[in-house]
Amino acid sequence: MTLLFEHESCLEHDMGAGHPERPDRLRAIQLALAEEEFASLDRRSAPLGENGQIALVHPQSYIDNIVATAPKRGRVQLDPDTAMSPGSLEAAQRAVGAVCAAVDGVMAGLAKNAFCAVRPPGHHAEPERSMGFCIFNSVAIGAQHARTAHGLERVAVVDFDVHHGNGTQAAFWDDGDLFYGSTHQMPLYPGTGAASETGLGNIHNFPLPPGAASVAFRDSFSDGLLPALDAFKPDFLLLSAGFDAHINDPLAQLRLETEDYAWVTQELLTLADRHCQGRVVSSLEGGYDLAALAAATAAHVRALMAA
Repeated sequence: MTLLFEHESCLEHDMGAGHPERPDRLRAIQLALAEEEFASLDRRSAPLGENGQIALVHPQSYIDNIVATAPKRGRVQLDPDTAMSPGSLEAAQRAVGAVCAAVDGVMAGLAKNAFCAVRPPGHHAEPERSMGFCIFNSVAIGAQHARTAHGLERVAVVDFDVHHGNGTQAAFWDDGDLFYGSTHQMPLYPGTGAASETGLGNIHNFPLPPGAASVAFRDSFSDGLLPALDAFKPDFLLLSAGFDAHINDPLAQLRLETEDYAWVTQELLTLADRHCQGRVVSSLEGGYDLAALAAATAAHVRALMAA
């Protein structure tokens, strides 16, 4: 059984015409997951993330500023790439709530794993700075929630978005019981993610050059990220599921195929079975070609359901 968390409010976050992080991304995923093969998904409504949950990663001053900045009409720019519309605050809160509720559901034994089809994404949001389409770092919050609400000690986030999750890395940097592992294109926004960035030895970056394809991606997991994660022995695993390393994505130059997302999901599930009773929560990050996003997400969720 796989839980699926979603909410229509996540369609109301609108950063303007022509912005790649647009509501149609979620509509494409919803259409893909409406197919008969996904009928057995246990579909849940994402609750609002609570202030106390968000504050596990973001200082209260930052949260207060986001709430105060949220517009009643029009749009407000948080950075050159990131804007808030009247629906953005609730969408960001629902994204946080989805990941935390997914952690709760998996910990309660409702399912082995869960996927959160939510937006805005989160992995670029640093504790005190929104950036890169991201407002609250949902996955980092979910990792801390797993520890504070469920008493887990060692929690891991694996990020296969084409962009490095600088926000998650920053949130985990000084905590050796939190693992962050990432494959990503480099050079590329946001400019972080060198292999030399290791935190307390809990940060594992595997940058890939522009043009790298399936073999390089799979090797970076098989030879680097998966052994590091295996040695960490997580009690719970969260995934920053970005699908923008796909060959058809317009924002980067990696050349992954849809099948690579099924493969990496299966590899991570096998490791989760070994260390944390298969407990995995995945949350949507990037992916900007609608057809590629839909196909890759379907492959990912299909693998989760087969666990």
